[in-house]
Amino acid sequence: MTVRGRISRDWVIALSFSALGLALRLWNLATPKGKYFDEIYYATNARSLLSHGVELDSKTGAAQFIVHPPVGKWLISFGIKLFGYNEFGWRFSSALIGSASIALMYFTAKKLFNNEFLSIFATFLISVDGLHLVHSRIALLDIFLLFFIQITVLAFLHQKYWIAGLALGLAISTKWSGLYVLLALAILVLTLDYRRNRLSLKTFSVRIIQFGLLPLLTYLLSWTGWFATTGGWDRKWSPNLAKSFWHYHAEILDFHSHLTDSHPYSANPWSWLIQGRPTSLFYATPKDCGASSCAQEVLALGTPILWWAATFGLMVTFGYWISKREWAAEIILVVTAASYLPWFAFQKRTMFSFYAISFEPFLLLTLVYLLSKIGRNQRQVAVIFGAIVLVNFLYFLPLFLGIPISYNSWRDHMWLPSWI
Repeated sequence: MTVRGRISRDWVIALSFSALGLALRLWNLATPKGKYFDEIYYATNARSLLSHGVELDSKTGAAQFIVHPPVGKWLISFGIKLFGYNEFGWRFSSALIGSASIALMYFTAKKLFNNEFLSIFATFLISVDGLHLVHSRIALLDIFLLFFIQITVLAFLHQKYWIAGLALGLAISTKWSGLYVLLALAILVLTLDYRRNRLSLKTFSVRIIQFGLLPLLTYLLSWTGWFATTGGWDRKWSPNLAKSFWHYHAEILDFHSHLTDSHPYSANPWSWLIQGRPTSLFYATPKDCGASSCAQEVLALGTPILWWAATFGLMVTFGYWISKREWAAEIILVVTAASYLPWFAFQKRTMFSFYAISFEPFLLLTLVYLLSKIGRNQRQVAVIFGAIVLVNFLYFLPLFLGIPISYNSWRDHMWLPSWI
């Protein structure tokens, strides 16, 4: 097969998975009705950005104190612009980006393993993960953060560091937690330059621009609406615009540093990998499920068997890296660690297990990495495991899609007491 033929085949496979993912994400997307969980903030902010360029209170028109940068909300506003200010409109961009994320998984695995079957297996795994599906059907910021991290890693693997720097800037412009990935990859690229005997003053200067100035410039540009208008929060705190901007960011940092409010679904990072306390994003008791007592829930739960296996895969992959120092294991571990480990430093902060979506593809890639180590019966192992995960995914599908079921059935789905 020619190079062009292989590239075309890759695109057909990746886009086929993506199209199937999009169909599932768009199905009944306007349910639940109304804004649920933090859509009350992000969908509202997105509409304000679309109308005013900054986040204003929808009732009073006063400036609102907003604790996340604008890019994710601008992306949400794209769906609102296309389909109106309704449930489908403010969730559409998440569905679209989530589907594109599936295609990125294929190309990332293909670059890491140079194996079509392993790449298909990786893409299948992300396609049957409940946490990824739930994030793709709600107007939160995390699916956009994940998307930009995936672009960053794929560009990094191809040594397209200018693209990686731009994507990192967009990740940080969505959520500040993208900064950890920037720092990790900046250190990694310098380490790679050193290993290849390419770490000169000129190279170091270029890396500073690619992983320092370019992300910073991208971040500043993401705040164009705040700079170009006069109604944003703290916009007139000082006659010096730079001082006002700095003061606003100091307030944001203070907010995140002291966010310790109790929440019934807060979860310590120790429990994230095993899905110890998934976040209930929506719960209702409708009357139309065909039973005397009904339950309707959207639960930010990773497909349990998949995540439990991937937790084991992460530990084994780390062991392989210690002994073999293989590149595929290294990049998977670096990105996972950069997205996950920093949260352990904020033990008192209010945190949720759904933050784990930012490293979910790389956690799943540990399973692909382990599969690559199997010589004989590789495909049989993949098919058997994939079938088990698919059944598990379908079993929990009503909780991912918010489909009403009987209360007894809902209780059966609560495998752990901590899920309730």
